[in-house]
Amino acid sequence: MSNEEHQGDALENLLQENRKFPPSEEFAATAVAKPAIYDEAKSEGTEFWARQARELLTWDTDFTQTLDWSDAPFAKWFVGGTVNAAYNALDRHVEQGNGDRVAIYFEGEPGDTRTYTYAQLTEEVKKAANAFESLGVSKGDRVAVYLPMIPEAVITMLACARIGAVHSVVFGGFSADALRSRIDDAEAKLVVTSDGTYRRGKPSSLKPAVDQALKKEGHTVTSVVVVKRNGEPVEWQDGLDLWWHDIVDSASAEHTAVAHDAEHPLFILYTSGTTGKPKGILHTTGGYLTQSAYTHKNVFDLKPEKDVFWCTADIGWVTGHTYVTYGPLLNGTTQLMYEGTPDTPHQGRWWELVEKYKVSILYTAPTAIRTMMKWGDEIPAKYDLSSIRVLGSVGEPINPEAWMWYRRVIGADKAPVVDTWWQTETGATMISPLPGITVTKPGSAQVPLPGISVDVVDEMGQSVPNGSGGYLVIREPWPSMLRGIWGDPERFKETYWSRFDNMYFAGDGAKKDADGDIWLMGRVDDVMNISGHRLSTTEIESALVSHPSVAEAAVVGARDETTGEAVVAFVILRGSAKSDDDIVTTLRNHVGQEIGPIAKPRHILVVPELPKTRSGKIMRRLLKDVAEGREVGDASTLADATVMQQIATSMRK
Repeated sequence: MSNEEHQGDALENLLQENRKFPPSEEFAATAVAKPAIYDEAKSEGTEFWARQARELLTWDTDFTQTLDWSDAPFAKWFVGGTVNAAYNALDRHVEQGNGDRVAIYFEGEPGDTRTYTYAQLTEEVKKAANAFESLGVSKGDRVAVYLPMIPEAVITMLACARIGAVHSVVFGGFSADALRSRIDDAEAKLVVTSDGTYRRGKPSSLKPAVDQALKKEGHTVTSVVVVKRNGEPVEWQDGLDLWWHDIVDSASAEHTAVAHDAEHPLFILYTSGTTGKPKGILHTTGGYLTQSAYTHKNVFDLKPEKDVFWCTADIGWVTGHTYVTYGPLLNGTTQLMYEGTPDTPHQGRWWELVEKYKVSILYTAPTAIRTMMKWGDEIPAKYDLSSIRVLGSVGEPINPEAWMWYRRVIGADKAPVVDTWWQTETGATMISPLPGITVTKPGSAQVPLPGISVDVVDEMGQSVPNGSGGYLVIREPWPSMLRGIWGDPERFKETYWSRFDNMYFAGDGAKKDADGDIWLMGRVDDVMNISGHRLSTTEIESALVSHPSVAEAAVVGARDETTGEAVVAFVILRGSAKSDDDIVTTLRNHVGQEIGPIAKPRHILVVPELPKTRSGKIMRRLLKDVAEGREVGDASTLADATVMQQIATSMRK
């Protein structure tokens, strides 16, 4: 039997999802996206994107060509057009009479608050742009941003975009070495940071990591601007360090935004978890802004004059770029920005904020949703969540049971759930249901957005039939696509375009169900080969989480002499469940029943916690080290470094 047949065979037994949720008549009647949008995108081709670009953005100079693909895989979108990102996110809303609309409600972890209207935010960005220019930053220079989730992060990014400097945001949880490697790769001239932030009720420091990063000579940084956030003591280097309040607050609030070419670099964002030289994903201006605004408006059914949008992602990740800094502001939305964690000072913190600010659209990660499930339904039940009308999920495939909980407990069984698939490299959402149109299915990202050409192919690059699995590819260029890896065009071609001819390979496995809807199976390296059967870690995790005793699960493949690989599962039980041999047997049999005997885990370990990065991603490679009996690798990016010791202790027992 061939591998393809094995794969099809295994897919036959995968979780069957028969629950379907059509949009309510009432929601569909007022929905932003209408069913005709799919046919329009198909018949108009690239001109569909030209129309979006002109409707959603204000261009200084109109473009003369929608797409130049002559130097594939390097795309040029909206050729000849000029546009300014900050003007589109700010000034034009003020000019259109919406200056008094709230742009950002900020809530700090200790409970301090700030509110910025569009007029106020525009003024702050103009002052920051003047301050940065006074430090010698000009068009094309790179600025490293190492800040917590505070308004100054958004202000810094937009001030860079205003003057045409290229921002490179580095997540505040990264080490001094990671920061330095990114500063060096981008040859950053300016670093913007803060003395610190608040984390789980305590002040924590940020600036020492910048000091450490710049200790060794040979860097390109000429100034470090420091926001005073929590008053932590900081070392000071005269001639290099400057307080934000000294240079920004006193700067002029007059600044004219100059339009930049549609292909002018907007930002570099380094993908995390890479080995060796960091991989700087480059995004340019016109195409990225167009798809950010288009997806934000249609995927979330946005009504900017009414909605309060909350994307819980940190600006250190692409989700925070597209759905905190750019998408919401381009569309004139009011949004909430929160500095802290979901469990400080209590486990109802998020729901308290939803109630306080009347959040109507919530966009978060499956990890957060599963954590809230584990804490229990009674916590969100204490708060008024009736303002919520759309729920979004991002970051990894969502288990059907977590999806159902999210809809039922947070969305009162009526808010549609949009499960979005996209990557740092794609810049904006690529696959997602459209609320008001799509009949949603728990756990499936479902359909490419209008204008996007996504497919699932086999080893040979041929489309697979419905009911089969394979590799997720993108067949046609899209506006917000990465334009390369900073300073390394060959690596760009090799990484994304060499696996299949004329197709972008996302690195993810996927399957099409009987209806042709797409189910993400996680990274291809998260697909295990068990006795020739290709099994997805996501699929087995979903089967485990569908059992009422399990709150969270992570699955890895461990080397096995007999089967090639064996399934090893790490599970966190719900509060009431008892950890003993019976539960392990029950869970093994449950997976066998849900997927098939081939998928039964060889080992199931009950653990108190899973190793997660600060952004909530599970570090499966560390679990693989444990499963294969190796010394555990670098755990420096974990939110809680003691987790691996606890797991190793459980394994020894």
